[in-house]
Amino acid sequence: MEWIFETAGQLAAALRAGEVSSVELTDEAIARIERVDGAVNAVCVSDFERARAAARDADRARVRGGDGPLLGIPVTVKESFDMAGLPTTWGLPVYRDYVPVRDAVQVSRLRAAGAVILGKTNVPVGLQDVQSFNEVYGTTNNPWDRGRTPGGSSGGSAAALASGFGALSIGSDIAGSLRTPAHFCGVYAHKPTLGLAASRGMVPPRVPALPGEPDLAVVGPMARSARDLVLLLDVMAGPDPLTLGVAHEVRLPPARHERLCDFRVLVLEEHPLIATGSAVRTGVNRVADALADAGARVERHSPLLPDLTEAAMLYTQLLCSGFSARIPAEVYEQLRIRAAGLGADDRSLAAARLRGTVFSHRDWLEANGRRELHRHGWRQLFSRFDAVVCPVTPTPAFPHDHNPDPEERRIDIDGVGYPYLDQLVWAGAGGR
Repeated sequence: MEWIFETAGQLAAALRAGEVSSVELTDEAIARIERVDGAVNAVCVSDFERARAAARDADRARVRGGDGPLLGIPVTVKESFDMAGLPTTWGLPVYRDYVPVRDAVQVSRLRAAGAVILGKTNVPVGLQDVQSFNEVYGTTNNPWDRGRTPGGSSGGSAAALASGFGALSIGSDIAGSLRTPAHFCGVYAHKPTLGLAASRGMVPPRVPALPGEPDLAVVGPMARSARDLVLLLDVMAGPDPLTLGVAHEVRLPPARHERLCDFRVLVLEEHPLIATGSAVRTGVNRVADALADAGARVERHSPLLPDLTEAAMLYTQLLCSGFSARIPAEVYEQLRIRAAGLGADDRSLAAARLRGTVFSHRDWLEANGRRELHRHGWRQLFSRFDAVVCPVTPTPAFPHDHNPDPEERRIDIDGVGYPYLDQLVWAGAGGR
């Protein structure tokens, strides 16, 4: 039997039943990577020797009666997480030879849960793209159509899962970096609540791996089934042991309901600032129909829905403000002058990106205050609804576009071109 496309839950059950060994699963996954990944380029740094040793250890532990949520299950890790002995570059050539000496918190949690780590998956330069290509490791292709992107920045992880290279992966998300690749590659991902999963060690090369929670940014699980997301999130969840973890731990609550017919769902298919492609709209409506057929209460409108235009502007400004500290001083000054020259009536997303990049602290505090109002609005909405179904991004996976200036790129939505970066509006729709 081939195991490469089974879920982590199925593999865990087979391992406990003695139907397969971790060594067999690991060898099969490695053989699959060696046979297929030349055309996909998802696993940019392999760690096969240590993976086989970890698989042998897992099998011995199970013989002794040991167990763990991921014991013996092959997984991958996004390149941006520190792993002792393997390079962390974030796709930046200047850090090609940088090798950290300690594991990120989430890598340590994978190991403690018994996972077998096959290697690291590819990312865009600096994790700042909806695609995954860089000069260090090259371009990752979508396994379903190699002329298209798998998404970014966790594109390598999504492509690995879709290709059968391990049952789980961990990634990160600030602008759809978990959700967009999962959408493009036909797998599953979850952006957890801010602060739920510690991110120490998911830092740019040579930046000290200190406790901290960057604004809007999280780490989270990726899998081939929704149930596996629960399995991996239970491993990942919890505060950093150096900070809040000293005082408490996390126990996630159960789902609100057990049956689909008990759920109240709001369905959104259009955004006021960008069109939704017909293929995506069809997919959203297919989900809505399936929920209704299962007895769920499905609605299309609600007066409780926060203003999506204002949410997109706030999200865009806060996102770009978070990147500004790494911009060289002379470039920042040029951007500040450009922002000052914008017309007061320019309410485009491009203007929001520019204004946000040069936010003062006062500007940020004002925007953050408006964000809190939006968060409260979402709390009120979720007192009436259990879930919101909406697009991840306006299109399916699009063709590779390596134009070095994202502002010059265009995203094609049913034959009409839109600014490339405008596709991020759905990533910030949820009141982060």
